[in-house]
Amino acid sequence: MTKFRSSLDGRDESGRAVKGIIFNLLEDMAESAGGPEAWDELLDVAGVDGGYSALGDYPDADLVALVAACSRAWGRTEFDVTKSFGEFALLGLARRYPAFFAPHSRTRDLLVSLNDVIHPEVRKLHPTARPPLFGYRSSGDDQLTLVYRSERQLCGFAEGMVVGASVHFGESVTINQSMCVHTGADDCHLDITFLGARDEHVPAG
Repeated sequence: MTKFRSSLDGRDESGRAVKGIIFNLLEDMAESAGGPEAWDELLDVAGVDGGYSALGDYPDADLVALVAACSRAWGRTEFDVTKSFGEFALLGLARRYPAFFAPHSRTRDLLVSLNDVIHPEVRKLHPTARPPLFGYRSSGDDQLTLVYRSERQLCGFAEGMVVGASVHFGESVTINQSMCVHTGADDCHLDITFLGARDEHVPAG
């Protein structure tokens, strides 16, 4: 049975906005990849103003435009950009908000707590945040299907967050996206296998 936090089902995502911290993290990634001028260049290509404060709310369209700009500038697909950003953002959030991660010692434990633990804590810091809805199906301690539901349809970002979590906990995982909204499904399904400590197995991804 897929488990969803029922209080979030059917929520209204109209007038969606992205928290400024997400843009701050994207800026960090851009500058780490392309140097201190990279972010300003991406802002110009995307046609957005920038100046994102961590606690501010900004249009989804800005994020979409910046992802497209990254894709063109770096010669990568938008999916690859959002996946890399998901990994970078997860690790950045772990540095900024270690208390969110401290109760967990494994990637799996963090993933199954997203709706019940992480999201309420995020809303304490950012009351207007509207994080995506995650569900999960478990078929054993080393197998988990994470179900991602969001009108933003950034399943690459969700996949990257799983990779980032595994890096944070020093574990290796494999991920297969068996269903995707971009191919007509209602949700994105990430089938995850947990392989244990990374130095014993292939890298995460």
